[in-house]
Amino acid sequence: MKPGAKTGFQHFRVIDGEQCAQIHQASLGILSRTGIRLLDTETVSLLQKAGADVEGNIVRFPPQLVEWALRTAPPRVVLSHRGGEQSLLLEGRNVHFGTGSDCPYIRDTRTGERRAFLKQDVAEGIRLCDALPNIDFVLSIGLISDVPSAVSDIHQFEAMLLNTVKPIVFTAHGLANCHLIVEMAELAAGGAEELRLNCNIAIFVEANPPLVFTKETLQKTMFMAAKGLPVVFSSGPMMGVSGPQTHAGIIALSNAENLAGNTIVQLTRAGAPFVYAHGIHPLDMQTMVLAYGAPELSFNTAVAADLAHFYGLPVWGYAGCSDAKILDEQAAMEATGSIIMSLLSGNNLVHDVGYLESGLTSSFEMILLSDVVIGMARSMLKPLDVSPETLALDLIDRVGPGGSFIQEDHTLRHFREVWYSTLIDRRNYQSWTARGSLPMGARLNQHVLQLLRDHTPEPLPEPIPGALRSVVERATRELVGVQSTDC
Repeated sequence: MKPGAKTGFQHFRVIDGEQCAQIHQASLGILSRTGIRLLDTETVSLLQKAGADVEGNIVRFPPQLVEWALRTAPPRVVLSHRGGEQSLLLEGRNVHFGTGSDCPYIRDTRTGERRAFLKQDVAEGIRLCDALPNIDFVLSIGLISDVPSAVSDIHQFEAMLLNTVKPIVFTAHGLANCHLIVEMAELAAGGAEELRLNCNIAIFVEANPPLVFTKETLQKTMFMAAKGLPVVFSSGPMMGVSGPQTHAGIIALSNAENLAGNTIVQLTRAGAPFVYAHGIHPLDMQTMVLAYGAPELSFNTAVAADLAHFYGLPVWGYAGCSDAKILDEQAAMEATGSIIMSLLSGNNLVHDVGYLESGLTSSFEMILLSDVVIGMARSMLKPLDVSPETLALDLIDRVGPGGSFIQEDHTLRHFREVWYSTLIDRRNYQSWTARGSLPMGARLNQHVLQLLRDHTPEPLPEPIPGALRSVVERATRELVGVQSTDC
């Protein structure tokens, strides 16, 4: 099943237009008065030529420049399947879900142990995602440990390209790595212009809050923008640590960083695709752990969606993640709450599905559980279809008081519209026990192993896999200084 535009769900707003305008004005004040520290001379020069006030590496953004950039940014970003099909329309309240990228550990599906994340785990996890109907895009799921760290991002990207046709959001260690990753994407797409026109990738970059953009972030941002490729620009201050503890204050700060990121993108190439992204987590003061399952993260993500809709920009979000250490009741509870919140708030590109342990551990079973929850939530929040066919007044008249609808053609036409998953057990107790009394966790584990065994993603045509391997080997020689010994 190929995912299409996911839209038309019930929705709500956390903040209204007047509050959005208040936060916008506050963020303009931060940008024009406090400024952003930019640790790249080329970016500073670009902004100075555009009329920004520069004092060393502190850049203060004129409000009119920020407003110009908002008018210039496209309201829609399209991410395609590999091969050119336009599959993810990032606009309005279309909602799409995908994995995360940064877990150093994995909960092993076969042994249950928590261990270091390997390249083979990327390949298997992305292959699993390729098979799941409600996972619409992918990140690498984890940080691989069995290749040289200088090129681990390039290995991750190779494994993703080989194991899914779905859009890919990638991270890159630095500018050189970003060049090589885009080269690989262009090889798979058939050329640079083919990639730009039918783009199946976006880069994820982050500010360094409060109000600092590193040289690496700026270089990658400008490189992607110059090519006309999508930039997901995230601001992720931690409440009470790298931003104010109050929601309004930290959102104004984060919004300022996002507006500055968009301004840099649009100055680099007017009309370049930009995705607005907040990642504002609370710090649990009892444990000093950054909380992924806290309701405040979902609340802040919903406010980010309201601001992005206010600006007419595509927006990034978080869901399907938990602070639980294993796939348990806490994991299911936190994943479900965040998924429903993302659908209601209209985040366009929702990532980190499958995270456990506050973003330290990934779980394939958690990805599968979230896929089921997403399907359930989409059915729960779908719009009501009111039409002559669905009102069925003639049918009600004909069946009449005390009749039955079970034998009617109308029932036959519509009974499959009731949501169902093979992982949800609705049998009676006797049937459940006769089939082994398997709890949900065991069923998830069995289904993951079955999909890893049976699903084969659409392969890249020859000779592209060999060309990708050549780029990986060249990257290893140039960036590590040794021949690749990767599996």
